[in-house]
Amino acid sequence: MRHLILIPGCLAAALTLSACAEKGDETVERAFQDVNVIDENNLNDVMLTVADPNEAVDYFTRALKTKPDKAELQRGLAKSLVRAKRNTEAVAAWAKTVEMPDTIDEDKVDFADALIRHGDWKRAKQVLDSVPPTHETFKRYRLEAMVADANREWKRADSFYETAVGLTTRPSGVLNNWGYSKLTRGDYSDAERLFGDAIRQDPTLFTAKNNLVLARGAQRNYTLPVIPMDQSERAQLLHTMALSAVKQGDVTTGKGLLREAISTHPQHFEEAVRSLRALEAG
Repeated sequence: MRHLILIPGCLAAALTLSACAEKGDETVERAFQDVNVIDENNLNDVMLTVADPNEAVDYFTRALKTKPDKAELQRGLAKSLVRAKRNTEAVAAWAKTVEMPDTIDEDKVDFADALIRHGDWKRAKQVLDSVPPTHETFKRYRLEAMVADANREWKRADSFYETAVGLTTRPSGVLNNWGYSKLTRGDYSDAERLFGDAIRQDPTLFTAKNNLVLARGAQRNYTLPVIPMDQSERAQLLHTMALSAVKQGDVTTGKGLLREAISTHPQHFEEAVRSLRALEAG
């Protein structure tokens, strides 16, 4: 009888141990799931930053086949397509992203950015208009300024550019864009000032240096500005100024600037040589 009494006790112990084992398995499974989530998030970040853009596109495309409703993956695909300069596909990917339940305001801003890259300015404006006014970011206002520029809404453009400059610690790019906007309007003195501000913020920004020379040349000021430049940059800026002088009808001045550009360049400056030959033959 003593053995029979022990059987229920053993069964109870076995059931208890079995339940503990099941709970342990569940705990381990949950732990692995948590690790997988962490690993997935880290991998997503890697794909969006250091991976080859087309490899990132392939990664997010595969991931979406198993989790088609996950906004983070759809967002990653859209961003990767932009990085890969596959603008038509990027527009379609962003259009799908902004319709998902977990969409955020920044998704609409990125959608507008993709539309601008694709050349669809009208739709970009519509998307930006749908972003709540409380979403105040540098990228949003930079894009707003670009759209206003495209629509020749100069006062709006200036207001948006000014706001964007105040929302970033690295305003050189937007200052350059603002200056170019002024240049296209024929406001050369303001353009020159803005290009100078851009160069002070980033002395390596050659685009702003070139634009600054264009603004000075448009005012028939054919002296190079006092800005940081190496010998090769100096030659290229002299070439730009020479072409500007020719455009203004100051051909003799243009020829002199081309000769100076050719002699200044540390290597053979074929582009300037061709320009000078064309002028001398014409």
